[in-house]
Amino acid sequence: MIIHDIFSKNKHDKMKKITVAIALFLSSLTVQAQDNEIYRMKEFARENKRQIINIPDVGEFKILKADFHMHTVFSDGQVWPNVRVQEAWQEGLDAISLTEHVEILPFRQDVKVNTTRSYDLAKRMADENNIILIKGTEITRNTPPGHFNAIFINHSEGFIADLDSERDDEAIGKVIDQNAFIIWDHPGWRASTIEGSYEWVDFVDRLHKNKALGGIEVFNGFSFFKKALDWAVDKNLAVIGNSDIHNLIAHTYDLDADHVNRTMTLVFAKERTAESIREALDAGRTVAWASKYLAGKEEHVVSLFNACVSIGTAHHSVVRKDQSGRELKTNYYEIVNKSDLYFELELTKGDGTEEIILYPSSSQMITAAAGQDSLEYKVVSAYVRSDQHPVISFSLRE
Repeated sequence: MIIHDIFSKNKHDKMKKITVAIALFLSSLTVQAQDNEIYRMKEFARENKRQIINIPDVGEFKILKADFHMHTVFSDGQVWPNVRVQEAWQEGLDAISLTEHVEILPFRQDVKVNTTRSYDLAKRMADENNIILIKGTEITRNTPPGHFNAIFINHSEGFIADLDSERDDEAIGKVIDQNAFIIWDHPGWRASTIEGSYEWVDFVDRLHKNKALGGIEVFNGFSFFKKALDWAVDKNLAVIGNSDIHNLIAHTYDLDADHVNRTMTLVFAKERTAESIREALDAGRTVAWASKYLAGKEEHVVSLFNACVSIGTAHHSVVRKDQSGRELKTNYYEIVNKSDLYFELELTKGDGTEEIILYPSSSQMITAAAGQDSLEYKVVSAYVRSDQHPVISFSLRE
């Protein structure tokens, strides 16, 4: 019995030592695995999120954010087509068009020469991300007459690639035959180098008289073509703003700065569909938007402003005496801008706060002398003609 107990005890001690050894070995493996573990530093990655651009409906119309002029490596751009969709999604756009040049193809040795190939490659991602992708192209003639975007095209077969001015009518005719919506691009871009290029030229006049021209780029990237706004108003054409982006949007625009966004067109559409966008463009219901600036026909700019901005009733009053002892009553009001647009206002009629800056999604306090029915302001950050700002009126209620 004594020998058996000693044997059992030795066996137990040996098994215990083996168990401890195995545990230490496994522990060392765990430590080694932890030391070699891959740590994903996701906190340094850009957040995958879509910016929401808040612009309220204007009456029956939804305000859709669109950029109808962009390029990829399939003409003279610097990015693959799906990048344009990713940018548009992140920045809160509703609709885009990839408008590759027919005549300018610097990467023809590297990519398949096809004006609408970028559309084909981007369409699936656009559908998945709820971006309305409109098929388009840029007809690039010598200046004058210059360049023309054609959107809502069907195909690009048979387009004219040479720049012989004798073929200008034939070149534009290829998209007229498809009932495309045609936009005169950046009409003043060569104004300083080509005399007479920034004019309402005969070629454009013929397009307009034949009801083939639909709109004019008033804002193109960082350029504001003021005369083009007058032409659009006088000829009843859609006022267009586009980025004409070739590089990355984030490389070109300082999106981290306050109140900066890519240049775009605000479309007054009945529905969020390509068909409604086309109907709105044909009707000329647009406002061009470039960061702090707006341009459009007066009726559209004013209705957009009134949808975004409201004033409450007087919430406070102060009575003071002037030097003659007469009592003067001043009322205090709050003005609310419920949009992501930026407005600068200057008083033109009445006795009240002389200058107002309405930052996006914010409110301001203003004062007005009692006994007035209203104050009038011109919105100096918006244009309805090259030299004219819209005038709005605030009704004052005590």
